[in-house]
Amino acid sequence: MKKTRCSIVLAVLIGLLPLLTGPVSGEIVNRIVAIVNDDIITLYELNKRIKELTGLVPNDLRLKGEEEYLATRRQVLELLIDEKIARRKIDELGIRISKRRIDATIERVKEENRWTQEDLLRMLKEEGMTFEEYREKIKGELERVELINHEVKSKIVIREEEIRKYYEDHKERYRTEERVHLAGIFLVAGSRDQRDEMLRVEETGNRLLAELRNGGDFASLARMYSRGPGAEDGGNLGVFELGQLDPTLSKVLKGLREGETSGLIRRPNGYQIIRLLKREGGQVKSLGQVRDAIYRILYRQEIDHLYSSWIKELRASSYTKIVF
Repeated sequence: MKKTRCSIVLAVLIGLLPLLTGPVSGEIVNRIVAIVNDDIITLYELNKRIKELTGLVPNDLRLKGEEEYLATRRQVLELLIDEKIARRKIDELGIRISKRRIDATIERVKEENRWTQEDLLRMLKEEGMTFEEYREKIKGELERVELINHEVKSKIVIREEEIRKYYEDHKERYRTEERVHLAGIFLVAGSRDQRDEMLRVEETGNRLLAELRNGGDFASLARMYSRGPGAEDGGNLGVFELGQLDPTLSKVLKGLREGETSGLIRRPNGYQIIRLLKREGGQVKSLGQVRDAIYRILYRQEIDHLYSSWIKELRASSYTKIVF
């Protein structure tokens, strides 16, 4: 009787097992953990993906608890099986994503999040991902979109009321970063351990505040008394995003209007007086400004839903065998 395709593939893969393991008496360094149609998933692939998704090597994950480890390993293996099945279909359909399209998608992500290339690289590094790995991730997502577009007959329709509801539910996400232009006077004590010295600096600060309330020129007083940055430039400190400032200063600035001056702000080595020259940002973008970005979010959510349903159907007609 003629062997079926799957049985032939299985026989060949079983024959490969000795090549994927170490010596009989040694520890197994790699082996087949699943067969998917005419492809395989190895222990190396599985462990690598576990590390990518959890940030932990399998042995460290196992130390957190056997039950959690086994559940995670099974979930990641199921993900790899789905990817193998989808990859086969992508290859069958000849789906190709150009480098230009990948680059354009990355640029759009940066634009929507107001990231520079340096911002993106820094965040990728924090996640333990290289830029090339990120490009591959984007490529995979675009392939999935094309796969769904090809396989799903009905068009994805995102209604205006869905966009509006998402906007109302996530308004804070679209609040622009508040920026403040500041000037400052820094009064530095000779020694913060000497109470008399701190009292002397405090008296000077209160005298300067009185002068400012009576119309004194902030820039002139800064040039004369400040011992901090921007003193020669009339105390000009520059523009900052509110989130960049320390909590004490942020709290003081929330109570100031443009042109107003703070009271004395205690610092470890003296006192500080801050003037708010200008405030900008902090407003929520309008629906019109973010409609396209919200549309893409909702579109992607629908793609994910359709992909999940479609991959389950495709998996039902595929040969898979887990061989832990």
